[in-house]
Amino acid sequence: MQVIRREVAVVGGGLAGYAAAIAMADAGFDTVLVAPKAGAADGRTTALIGGSVTFLDRLGVIEQALVDLEPMKVMRLVDDTGRLLRAPTVEFRASDIDLDAFGYNIENAALARALAAVAEAHAERLTVLDTTASGLEVDEEGATVLLRSGDRLRVSLVTAADGRRSLLRDAAGVGLREWAYPQSAIVLNFGHAVPHAQGSTEFHTRTGPFTQVPLPGARSSLVWVEEPGAAALFVDLKAERLSEIVERRLHSLLGAVTVEAPARIFPLRGATATRLTAPRVALVGEAGHVFPPIGAQGLNLGLRDAEAIVRAAAAERADPGSRVALARYEAARAADVVTRTLGVDLLNRSLLADMLPAQALRAAGLTALAAFSPLRRLAMREGLSPGAGMTGVPRRLRAGLGAA
Repeated sequence: MQVIRREVAVVGGGLAGYAAAIAMADAGFDTVLVAPKAGAADGRTTALIGGSVTFLDRLGVIEQALVDLEPMKVMRLVDDTGRLLRAPTVEFRASDIDLDAFGYNIENAALARALAAVAEAHAERLTVLDTTASGLEVDEEGATVLLRSGDRLRVSLVTAADGRRSLLRDAAGVGLREWAYPQSAIVLNFGHAVPHAQGSTEFHTRTGPFTQVPLPGARSSLVWVEEPGAAALFVDLKAERLSEIVERRLHSLLGAVTVEAPARIFPLRGATATRLTAPRVALVGEAGHVFPPIGAQGLNLGLRDAEAIVRAAAAERADPGSRVALARYEAARAADVVTRTLGVDLLNRSLLADMLPAQALRAAGLTALAAFSPLRRLAMREGLSPGAGMTGVPRRLRAGLGAA
């Protein structure tokens, strides 16, 4: 057994954990990342929006992943509920707010490779340990992370990025509020005959969103929210039959479809931690909040967490895990997490509501977005960066996304 002394420990080898560890090292902190080697490659994709692109670009990750990124220049919302009160189609164009793209879609496995390569380039200040945490001890002077390898990490700050079942969150005594939706998400990638023209289309159906997002070449990713029993039947279909159903659900927008195996299914759940900090501990990513795969919020929120904890730690350079640093982090992140959680929850539940008043409210909101370009631009700016709806897209964000 040995005691490894560093300034910061990041626990968790997911995308948010790697990004947080790289950013800490880039900011000059001697950092250790506790990240066991991943198993099977993650076939899902992530739409990196707004500030996430700027953050990763500053770290060199965007350049590393360039060939695997596909710009998203157009986003459409299509009411496909078939209900009495239906909304018009709403189309958002990045060019309307003087941007080249809203962000980029990338397969998670490709993003993980890019992060690992950038982490290796930061080896002078970033040590990656292929193990897991088994416990946590905290005192006034710092924190000790116990490792399953038998070693111990002694640090000022522990960044817990160890996922929705976070051991460190539990060890720090932070509670978790969880809930479930009567839905499952089918996640798959597919090829198609008609070019996507770097556009994403989200069909709002009675069971939830059916969202196509572009990938490089004549490919797209799909998040298809369904009733759990139906979802289980769909993923068991032969690829040819599933391809036909996906094409029909897309209204042949992209022509003939070829689904890539495997299609996977995830129960829809949400969760929020009762707070984002505890003595010497900051929660990042799914350790602090869990989103259903709706509205491209999950990882983007986790990356904003990572950026915020680095900023808070840098402001208290002598003791990055101090009460002041953690208070800065909590204050910076609490409102964003709450508003995005409520927004995704309301959007999803509005699709499931059969009552006419709920349908009327949802239809009225989308009708207003379709009819009034200033409101639509405000919504686009706010979606890219919290608070930008009224103040405008920050200059640093314009640079990262490529001003038109």
